[in-house]
Amino acid sequence: MKVGLFFGTFNPIHIGHLIIANYIVEFSDLDEVWFVVTPQSPFKQKKSMLDNNHRLAIANIAVENYPKLKTSNIEFNLAQPNYTVNTLIHFVEKFPNHKFCLIMGEDNLKGFHKWKNYEAILENYELYVYPRISDGKTEHEFSTHPKIHKVNAPIVQISSTFIRKAIQERKDITTMLPENIWKYIDEMNFYK
Repeated sequence: MKVGLFFGTFNPIHIGHLIIANYIVEFSDLDEVWFVVTPQSPFKQKKSMLDNNHRLAIANIAVENYPKLKTSNIEFNLAQPNYTVNTLIHFVEKFPNHKFCLIMGEDNLKGFHKWKNYEAILENYELYVYPRISDGKTEHEFSTHPKIHKVNAPIVQISSTFIRKAIQERKDITTMLPENIWKYIDEMNFYK
């Protein structure tokens, strides 16, 4: 089985994440996409995040009607901050019969050369890159690398930061979240 790993804090997961993941699983050679809920990114502050288990619960609700989309909490028990190269090793050990690939936005590819052991990641794993509107340019070695696949997924300009801010400001953003996720966030009084 070929699995695309979509890493993120998913604080919260929203329709943009689901559109991208579903597009990639339906229009590539991947069998499944797993949302890897990250407790702490080396590039993000932790203070604005919901508890790990709440973000995982929201992600589980998001994928419950999509059989090719799954969630993973594998990073919850790994040393922090979490680095993708370490997590990939754990995935391979836990699921030796799976082939894992990374899913990332074009904006992340532009900074990929700053990732811990990025050369080892590129040597051992394929990358599926979806378009994002962002500044800067992609390193030349990444724009033509045979293990990097550009996926022509729709560009979705919704961010979790925008969702959190809108909820705090009591804006109606119900169209940006699946109904079951909005209901859970509202009932739990998150982000207000």
